[in-house]
Amino acid sequence: MPQLINICIFVFAVIFASVFSEDWGAAVVPSMKALVTSCVVVPCTFKYPGTELPDSRMRGIWHEKADWKKIIYQEDKTVIVDSFKRRTKLLGRLGNKNCTLEIDEIKDHDNGPFCFRAEIPGQDQNKFSFVENCVSLIMMPNPDDPTLDQKEVLEDGVPTTFKCFVQHTCPSHPPTLTWSRANKDATTKNRHLSNGVWEIESLLTLTPTEQDDHTLLNCTASFHGGKKSLTSNRIYIKRKANIFHIIIPVVAVIGTAILFGGVCFVMTKKYKRQIQELQTRGSVGMRSRLSRMSHRFRSVDWRTTAVLGQLSLYNECKMMNDDLLQMSFDVIPAKVACLF
Repeated sequence: MPQLINICIFVFAVIFASVFSEDWGAAVVPSMKALVTSCVVVPCTFKYPGTELPDSRMRGIWHEKADWKKIIYQEDKTVIVDSFKRRTKLLGRLGNKNCTLEIDEIKDHDNGPFCFRAEIPGQDQNKFSFVENCVSLIMMPNPDDPTLDQKEVLEDGVPTTFKCFVQHTCPSHPPTLTWSRANKDATTKNRHLSNGVWEIESLLTLTPTEQDDHTLLNCTASFHGGKKSLTSNRIYIKRKANIFHIIIPVVAVIGTAILFGGVCFVMTKKYKRQIQELQTRGSVGMRSRLSRMSHRFRSVDWRTTAVLGQLSLYNECKMMNDDLLQMSFDVIPAKVACLF
């Protein structure tokens, strides 16, 4: 029997050794974006030595790092500094070692850093401020614009899904996404990304028509606190191929070809006639010029013949005069005048 008791004690010691040896510690996001006028939810978990305790046996406190007495959250609302009263809430359950904090109506000076402190009432030694794991807030005066995903070119009559999404840090009051078109069939989903950053998305299924071509599709994000942002995308529709889309271009091409061919035929006929007239005029003119030149040449030949005849008569006359001079007559005959 004593051996059985010793074995049981050993087993319980092994099972709960890790629990009893666990030290104080906390896991807090070091920095987060916070939209002014909206809210921010700071994820936080912690651990403490000893066995797990119910929520009623523990106390959670959030305070400024510079002065732990400047409390921004505690169950006792009277100890909270005036600038944070009615603006902070503990979303996590301390019994589950969750110290997640919500800060609402963010002011532009709520920068922090803020730290978590855990206390176990009635045990003075069980109090710990996790000043090495604090969170700082980065103020955002305006929200980010949502992102709108869609195909570049849509088909007429084919259902298409559009996706609009935007990131935020206020999951307790997530933004709402609305469309410029009827969105009764739109679906919305809010999911955690990491380190306290969330993403809300809306899916809209729309069947575009030719009338939607070159129109705008808007997605508006409305944030807790009243601020809004908007994104617009232009829709381009690809028409369905039908017989009219084939016939009309073909008829247009054929009509253009016929018109162009008719113009070319008329112009060719007109210029061909003008070319023939020019060729006819040129032939007549050439024959006229050749006739004149021939006449001139004939005139030149006649004059040349006359000159040569005169020269021949002159030579004969000169020979006669020479013969008369050689004759022996008493009376010298007179010379023949060779004048022409």
